[in-house]
Amino acid sequence: MHGTILVLGGRSEIGLAVARRLASGARVVLAARRADDLDEPERRLRNAGATAVHRVEFDADDVGRQRAVLDDVVARFGPLAVVVVAFGVLGNQARAERDVDHALAMVHTDYVAHVAVLTHLAQVLRAQGSGTIVVFSSVAGVRVRRANYVYGSAKAGLDGFASGLADALAGSGVRLVLVRPGFVIGRMTQGMEPAPLSSTPQQVADAVLGALRSGKREVWV
Repeated sequence: MHGTILVLGGRSEIGLAVARRLASGARVVLAARRADDLDEPERRLRNAGATAVHRVEFDADDVGRQRAVLDDVVARFGPLAVVVVAFGVLGNQARAERDVDHALAMVHTDYVAHVAVLTHLAQVLRAQGSGTIVVFSSVAGVRVRRANYVYGSAKAGLDGFASGLADALAGSGVRLVLVRPGFVIGRMTQGMEPAPLSSTPQQVADAVLGALRSGKREVWV
């Protein structure tokens, strides 16, 4: 990779799996809350061939600080080759139905914070004239269902926003890859009954890598 790989959501299993597939010979920046507690992800990225791994403090929900974090990353580590936007919460549907604050927190993280950071990223990457953004929507957002409609509605909004942004970036030198996984077996869904056609973070990462290589703008997993 020519440039820095930035993972927004540096603990995400899917985000890290993507970063490991891109790490060989590259500089990787992990952005997450409690950035000093990322020893294991850093070790795995170095084992995957990253030339350097850096950590920055990043709270996706603090939308007022997002641009400052992005500008600092570019100033310190150079142009961004790939930005993997991998933060998010599954939340608790039953709680969200009776707790308005919890429902709003889910929507804020899974939609509002994404709208903010994607808008900032589009500006940053347009200015450098290159770069790829990887965004994770969900099958749950394409057909919102009773079982997880709060999460699904946030993903539906994100899916529409990212699709429109991808069109808006045409001709700018910047590319957006929209990824729609189904049920992913991992830490985020631990204790839940896997749905049919489930995948793993590794399978999602392989699909992302295939899309990056083939030039696809959308990929279903």
